[in-house]
Amino acid sequence: MGIFDRFNKKAGAKAKEAKKEKPAAAKKALVKKTDANLTSLKPKTEGAAETKEIKGKKAKKEETKEAYRILIKPLVTEKATNLVAKNQYTFMVANGANKIEVKKAIKGLYGFEAKSVNIIKARGKDVRSGKVTGKKKNWRKAIVTLKPSDKIEIYEGV
Repeated sequence: MGIFDRFNKKAGAKAKEAKKEKPAAAKKALVKKTDANLTSLKPKTEGAAETKEIKGKKAKKEETKEAYRILIKPLVTEKATNLVAKNQYTFMVANGANKIEVKKAIKGLYGFEAKSVNIIKARGKDVRSGKVTGKKKNWRKAIVTLKPSDKIEIYEGV
């Protein structure tokens, strides 16, 4: 035991005694004042989570925030558009994302349960501009298969 530990123990004991000496009524009055001040800052709907309407289904706001971190963007390529006929949709996903997280993200954003998810690692290409050489980032692609009754409208503006 060090020298400073002895002083800390004595100071701790004095603080405990001082707390015991305060009357309980003073504590309650203090709590009531702070509660009265904070009631105006509380939201009007306590306990209700904010929701986002997704084609007749509701998703929590926290789920959609996380979903946008996992699903970066839908891939619009010739091969991806051909897979839509098989009810498969292609997305660029975060490098650390796994199949379970991708399924939850699809459920959170679009409101559909994914039948299966396949993840592919794409290696970044080597690029060159004049004498300078470099490399593009490695990225991951997820192919999500949905039930035949579910459709995602990704290619509306294309």
